[in-house]
Amino acid sequence: MASSSSSYNSPCAACKFLRRKCLPGCIFAPYFPPEEPQKFINVHKIFGASNVTKLLNELLPHQREDAVNSLAYEAEARVRDPVYGCVGAISFLQRQVERLQKELDAANADLIRYACNEYTPPLPLPGTQAINMAAFRQRPVEFSRGFHQTPSFPIPYSIPNNWNDQNSSAGNIHGGGGGASI
Repeated sequence: MASSSSSYNSPCAACKFLRRKCLPGCIFAPYFPPEEPQKFINVHKIFGASNVTKLLNELLPHQREDAVNSLAYEAEARVRDPVYGCVGAISFLQRQVERLQKELDAANADLIRYACNEYTPPLPLPGTQAINMAAFRQRPVEFSRGFHQTPSFPIPYSIPNNWNDQNSSAGNIHGGGGGASI
């Protein structure tokens, strides 16, 4: 039989790390393949091998893979951020969603005002040119269903090169840092 990384002769990552023989009924083998040693190392460091064994033995077989994936995700997050773990990542993503929702709301309000010919562009940023409102009213608004199409009217503010930079000022599309594309 040819030797490969997924061969039955190769111990699972858990047994290899714990320096024990990987038996045919090893509870870790289906979830910690030898190709992914860091997955078990992180889980063992955060939760401990005996606790993971107890947990897996208490679960039904069809629930074990999801449990191991959850443990591996939380363990990796705890290694990266020992204080907050995955809660820190979730909080960061929630703040980002809130910031983007505010930008979207502001952009939609600008579109509505423009469509009603009530749009007054923000004051130009230093180093940018003022937009002539007559240019806006020369062409009717053409709304399209595509997200990545060039608008048919001039954009009343410049889009900075770092519009998706995490360090840009949040929520202020007219301040230049948050940037918005229509």
